Amino acid sequence: MLSKTHRLLSLTSAMLVASTALAAAAPSEELIAAAKKEGTLTTIALPHNWCGYGDVIAGFKAKYGLEVNELNPDAGSGDEIEAIKANKGNTGPQAPDVIDVGLSFGPSAKAEGLIQPYKVSTWDSIPDSAKDAEGYWYGDYYGVLSFVVNTDIVKDVPKDWADLKKADYANGVALAGDPRASNQAVQAVYAAGLAAGEKDATKAGTAGLAYFGELNKAGNLVPVIGKSASLAQGSTPIVIAWDYNGLSWRDSLNGNPPVEVVVPTSGVVAGVYVQAISAFAPHPNAAKLWMEYLYSDEGQLGWLKGYCHPIRFNDLAKNNKIPKEMLDKLPPAAAYEKAVFPTLDEQAAAKAEITGKWDSVVGANVK
Repeated sequence: MLSKTHRLLSLTSAMLVASTALAAAAPSEELIAAAKKEGTLTTIALPHNWCGYGDVIAGFKAKYGLEVNELNPDAGSGDEIEAIKANKGNTGPQAPDVIDVGLSFGPSAKAEGLIQPYKVSTWDSIPDSAKDAEGYWYGDYYGVLSFVVNTDIVKDVPKDWADLKKADYANGVALAGDPRASNQAVQAVYAAGLAAGEKDATKAGTAGLAYFGELNKAGNLVPVIGKSASLAQGSTPIVIAWDYNGLSWRDSLNGNPPVEVVVPTSGVVAGVYVQAISAFAPHPNAAKLWMEYLYSDEGQLGWLKGYCHPIRFNDLAKNNKIPKEMLDKLPPAAAYEKAVFPTLDEQAAAKAEITGKWDSVVGANVK
C-alpha cells in the first residue's frame, strides 16, 4: 500500500500531467453560428478579479460577438447550484447557462441531473483525473490557499496557521467566503485542520472547525467575506484566500496599500475548480462555445495571466505556448512543494463535517 505521501504525490502528478494526444483545437463553424443565433451567454459567480475573468470574458465577447449576462459575481459554489435548481423551468436572464464550482460540486451536480455533458475540442489534453469520463464536468484551474496581508497595517506577517491566533491579529482575519456555502472557505477550514496534524479528512474538518472556533473566541476572526476592498480599507487586513485571488488583488491595488501573499508553511491545500453546463441552459450552444474558448490556448493563458494555473498548463508548457514574462510573475515553485490535492472523497467528507457543524462549533455568521 502506498504511503500517504506517495499517494499525494501520485495524485498531484496525475492532476498536472496531461495526455500527449492533441485534439482539434477549434470549435466547429456550426457551433459558432448556433451560438451567435442565441446571442447571449449567462454566467454566474465570476468576479472580474478572479483568475483574470474580466479579460477572459472580454476576450470571448470580442472573439464571437456574444453578449455576456453576468449574475451575482460574488456567489459561492453552493449558490451556483441553487441557481440552477431555482431556474429549471426559466429561460429568462436569471437562469445560468454555465457554472464554475469547486471540484466536489461536479459529481454531486451530475448525480442530481443538474448538468449536461460536453467534450471540448481540446478534451484529450485535460488530465483524465481532472474530468468526468462522460464529459459532465472538467477541471479548469487550480491554486493554493494563502494569507493575503495588508502590510501597511500588519507589520509582523503571519507565516503559518498557528500564527493567526496571536493577539497581534485581533479583529484582523477573514475568510474569502461563507464556509456554509463557499468551496474556498470550506477548503480554508480543511487546510487549518491539516496544519493541526490530522490526515483523515473528517478529522481534519473537525480540527479545522476547532481552530476557527478558537480564532473566533479570541476575537481574531472577522465575520465578513474578505475581499480586495476590505483588505485595502483595513477592515480585514488578513484574508485567507486562493493565491490567485491574493496575487490579483496585490496587482490591482498597485502598492496602495502594499500587499504580501503568503503560502503557509503547513496545511497547504490545492483546490481544483471545474466547469459545467447547466442541464437547463437557455443558451446551450453559447455555453458550449464558452467552454471551447475557456479550454483553448487563449482562454487557458487568460486564466494564467490571472495567476490561476490552468488545467492544460503542462500541455501549454510542453508546446512552448506560455510567454516567459507570464511565468516570471508566478510564485516560485518551492512554495507549492507541500501542496496537498484532496481527493473527491476527502473533499466530500471534509465538506460534510464543516458545513454541517460550522454554526454549532464556530458560531460566526460570515456574510
